[in-house]
Amino acid sequence: MKSIKIIALAMFLMNTSYFFAQQTNTDQKTLELEQKRIDADFKNLSDQNHRALDTKITELKSKLKEAENKKKNLVKSENNLKATKSKIEKLQSTNQKLENKIATTSLSDEEITKQRIKTKENEVNIQKLKLTQITQQKELEKVISTL
Repeated sequence: MKSIKIIALAMFLMNTSYFFAQQTNTDQKTLELEQKRIDADFKNLSDQNHRALDTKITELKSKLKEAENKKKNLVKSENNLKATKSKIEKLQSTNQKLENKIATTSLSDEEITKQRIKTKENEVNIQKLKLTQITQQKELEKVISTL
């Protein structure tokens, strides 16, 4: 009877250790599955964040390019306006010199006529440049308003 009790006790101990081993295996598998789920969730969240950042970077690059284009247009408009003003000033200076030459020097009637024609041509060119200047000022204002 003692040997039956020992056998029964041995069986009971084996079943208990088997039960604990099974429980440990189940807990281990549960932890592994939970870790895989957490890793998958983390990867999805990370991928979403990367996509959002890539979109934002693309958007910012586009805005930067647009701002650079506006800056180029502004500089170009300002330079065009300055060049036109310079041409007008140069022609006005030339006309002033021609008028002074006519007034202060004794020239033949033919030479005076040539100088007056040249002055009138310059005046026409000045008026054309002033029209161009007005157009350029409007373009500059347009560029500035887009900023």
